[in-house]
Amino acid sequence: MVVNKRICSGWRIFLFCLPVVFLFPLLLSVLELHQQPSSKDLHREKAKKSDHLVLGPAAGEGLPDRLQCQGTRALNRTQFSNLSTRSNHGDHIAFVTVFTTYNTSADQIISKANDLVTVGNISYNKVERSLAILNVFINFIQVTMPKSNVIILTDPSSELPIQRNRVIIHPIQGEYSRDRLMLQRIRSYIAFLETRLQEHSQGQEEVEHFIFTDSDIAVVGNLGQFFHDYPDFHIALTFRNNKEQPLNSGFIAVRGTSEGIIRAKAFLEEVLKVYTTKFMKASRMLGDQLALAWVVKSHPSFDARMFTKRQAFLHEVSGASVLFLPCSAYNWTPPEGAGQFHGMPLDVKVVHFKGSRKRLMLEAWNFLSSLSESETSDMLCLIVKSGRTKYDF
Repeated sequence: MVVNKRICSGWRIFLFCLPVVFLFPLLLSVLELHQQPSSKDLHREKAKKSDHLVLGPAAGEGLPDRLQCQGTRALNRTQFSNLSTRSNHGDHIAFVTVFTTYNTSADQIISKANDLVTVGNISYNKVERSLAILNVFINFIQVTMPKSNVIILTDPSSELPIQRNRVIIHPIQGEYSRDRLMLQRIRSYIAFLETRLQEHSQGQEEVEHFIFTDSDIAVVGNLGQFFHDYPDFHIALTFRNNKEQPLNSGFIAVRGTSEGIIRAKAFLEEVLKVYTTKFMKASRMLGDQLALAWVVKSHPSFDARMFTKRQAFLHEVSGASVLFLPCSAYNWTPPEGAGQFHGMPLDVKVVHFKGSRKRLMLEAWNFLSSLSESETSDMLCLIVKSGRTKYDF
């Protein structure tokens, strides 16, 4: 092999002058070094989300207004602990949610083994996971408020394999892409309320109230009471002590009278206008909540300090009488990861399983179904003891 001595005289280009027979083992060693897990990769392995329930101590121990647990047995009872005791105030309430499926072609539904998530004795791919959550959402409602209808607003092209009593599929034309789903959700709510106004104009006499929710919530208490206690509100929102995002859009209630529907529809139309003009950069997530907060907080007489108190209150906003309900009771979310956590309030009526908490939603339903008596407080102990784990959904 002939090598130009002048080119190979410097050590910096030594490698370029070696014969291939010498270079190959060196390159192999470099490849092996890169294939070995780094400390960063090892940290990622350790940070992997859990694929099973991890029970820890129940936060809020000793606090009089928090659920107290011994294992998964409740030592005190929540307000609606026994599902056999139900109020008649929820007889004329329908739950409305927006739901659609993605990647449903036959080739895409057949998942690889590492795409499956197992809860209990059942394994789910991504599409099946979403449908399982939707079914558990319906299960909780039918146990807690069995006379309520569930209405699913969906893309007309989405074929939902849901055939259950008191469940209605209501197709609404729109843009249901992932990037526009939160925007479409408000549009679907408005379109749905328009159809209800038409029914009222045709002489429908029976009043049915509506609760618009995400499909990853568990109703664990009868929600008819606040319609009875606050007879003059048109639309209800849930609030928390959060400066940037004080309102959560996962729970919106509308009084089912003609006046209530008209006022609530006008309110949501204003939210939609603010959304499309100010918050389209957050259209995939949070845009609707930012728009809700802007509409409410921009009202001249509104005092945002009310969000720091854990008490329901009424306020007129944009011509609508708005009832503000505390998230701690009507939209409570199990904490995820580290952080300050004071347990579960005894008056919780709705548990919201956001993000990866959805595994916990399925686990909670499986646990409740396994109990000889439908005692929700014991199930809530399971939730409050599992709330800090990041699950694999």
